[in-house]
Amino acid sequence: MRDVAIVAFAQTDHLRRTDELSEVEMLMPVLHQVLDATGLRTSGIDFTCSGSSDYLAGRAFSFTMALDGVGAHPPISESHVEMDGAWALYEAWVKIQTGEADTALVYAYGKSSPGQVRDVLTRQLDPYYTAPLWPDSVALAALQAQALIDAGDTDESALTAIATRSRAAASDNPYAQLSGDVPAGDYLVRPLRTGDCPPIGDGAAAVILAAGDTARALCERPAWIRGIDHRIEAHGLGVRELTESPSTRLAAERAGVFERPVDTAELHAPFSSQEVVLRKALGLGDEVSVNPSGGALAANPVMAAGLIRLGEAAARIHRGESDRALAHATSGPCLQQNLVAVLEGESTHA
Repeated sequence: MRDVAIVAFAQTDHLRRTDELSEVEMLMPVLHQVLDATGLRTSGIDFTCSGSSDYLAGRAFSFTMALDGVGAHPPISESHVEMDGAWALYEAWVKIQTGEADTALVYAYGKSSPGQVRDVLTRQLDPYYTAPLWPDSVALAALQAQALIDAGDTDESALTAIATRSRAAASDNPYAQLSGDVPAGDYLVRPLRTGDCPPIGDGAAAVILAAGDTARALCERPAWIRGIDHRIEAHGLGVRELTESPSTRLAAERAGVFERPVDTAELHAPFSSQEVVLRKALGLGDEVSVNPSGGALAANPVMAAGLIRLGEAAARIHRGESDRALAHATSGPCLQQNLVAVLEGESTHA
């Protein structure tokens, strides 16, 4: 296996609406920022991979327009996943492992403001039995939260504490959409209150990956990807135990999470109740700093929030604030698909 690291990370300010910006205009600053951080030019990138959703944009092949932000000349080796950008990062990591690339640019973006994201996300559901009923993402998350409460795994006050802690942590994150003293609010779908749910907003992020000595030349303290894996639950909600996440645990095992303790965990938990499930699956105790960025409860740009978890974990390693971090990304209802990565600093490089 080749040593591959995240050597640069950038993200936009996450805002409720960006009506004045197209996807390309939203992307351009972060693309320039990651390139400037490494001194690379687009022509020096061996592979480019993006993550987004045509359903959010409301037009087919919308990602091709976003390529204007990368540049059409010289021709590039490029791919796209209709998925959170964390899975684009996985594809780029595989590309580097094959030896076909030494560097990769990964970016993701999502503008949820133009439409009704709760309705859009129903299109992820089983198209024959579940999607025609239009159960939205918040209602399904509430179903999971109630199952956790009924099982004795949490209660409403504990969920409020998770949301409060996350928004307080986001006070140190200049890119967060929500931070500080955010009220619990009214019930959106019982038992979830407004404060238990992610903000709707627009945003983008980008990272650069590099292999071996190239990574060391581009970054003073690379965030080495020691392991990465993703797994999926059954599509049918009725055949799943919603209080557990075996796919997260399996992905973590394959990624090497349990080999040594981690000091930081960036969990993609759009709802406060989902942090409960993920902490249990990953065996995270109070000694681990969970979502020091504020997590998805502070900013949740659909299709970019998972990549941001990887980027935030890497950035802490770059700054010397973490030595071994866990990053998690999810997609689909009730934590259906889960990706887990272990990142380490140069000091722990074997």
